[in-house]
Amino acid sequence: MSDAADDRTAADATADLEAVLASLAYLLTRSQEHERRTARAGITAARSDVYLLRALAEAEGPSRVGDLAARLMVKPSHVTRQIDRLEGQRLVERTPDALDRRARRVALTADGRAMLERLKQANIIGLTSALDGVAEPDVTATVGVLRHLIERYVQRVRGSMLPEEDGSAPPADGAAGARRGIVRDAVET
Repeated sequence: MSDAADDRTAADATADLEAVLASLAYLLTRSQEHERRTARAGITAARSDVYLLRALAEAEGPSRVGDLAARLMVKPSHVTRQIDRLEGQRLVERTPDALDRRARRVALTADGRAMLERLKQANIIGLTSALDGVAEPDVTATVGVLRHLIERYVQRVRGSMLPEEDGSAPPADGAAGARRGIVRDAVET
């Protein structure tokens, strides 16, 4: 096969992937679909709140607002508003920061962990149904490709953000772990 044929095939495959991802993104981000999935799990949290809760669940202990904002690539003020809502629902709790008395850390409560587990199970049921007839090796390969894509997109987004856009400098040490967490969130949701 010639190089020109290889290039055309690669370009066609990439165009096909773009179309599939656009359709999937549309379907997964529809408000009605989120409401349907969360209702099955008995959850009333907004989509953005679910991602914040997932970030807290994957953290090693309580997290600072700035760290959560950097991980989710949003402004700290946005995370603070979310935490206020979630604390009112008893899904998270704030505790004093042992290293900085002015700061507070945020952690999931037992109710928050239970809610996330219900949502995960509802998502798994939906995925299992949607993947009916797809061989496990194909699912595994798809997960690998999607993780690669997400990793690259996260790098690009973080590289294009100015520190004042997200309220913090890009994370130095935990960046790879944070990206893996975002990858798991995106793949599992």
